[in-house]
Amino acid sequence: MKIITRKENMVYREIRYMQLDLNAPVSEEMLKRNLDLPEHEYHDIVVSLEKKGLISRKNGRITAGNPGEDVKVMENQDEVREAELNQIEEETLRTIKELGGGGPVPRYLLEGHLLYGPLRLSTRRMYNVLLSLENKKLIEMVVLDQGEYYRPSAPHDS
Repeated sequence: MKIITRKENMVYREIRYMQLDLNAPVSEEMLKRNLDLPEHEYHDIVVSLEKKGLISRKNGRITAGNPGEDVKVMENQDEVREAELNQIEEETLRTIKELGGGGPVPRYLLEGHLLYGPLRLSTRRMYNVLLSLENKKLIEMVVLDQGEYYRPSAPHDS
């Protein structure tokens, strides 16, 4: 699922509608005229959509990607970041459970999966996600004779 802002959704929908009407890739100039957005805002939105894999640009033409793609619309960029982080946290927790089978997972193995596995997190993002999960008490780091391990926290009775 892709998470985008309300303005990104407006641009993405316009690209899809124009592409359906023209039955061809959309000219960037025509899109700019239809949207009536400031140049810098237009550019930021198009670059963001391209990074998220919803559109592709080539020779001044824009093509919408998979029209059946599941897209979730948030109000602003902060909400998008929070939703993406929550999604990454869920994937990380699932990875810990899969790798360890409920038991502890070696830190180096988990970090390797987060850096080079399907999530492909940056080093900083990986540590932020692990710290966030620790702060939420969803995982805990344990030190055993063989090194540092992560494991899902035991459910607490409140």
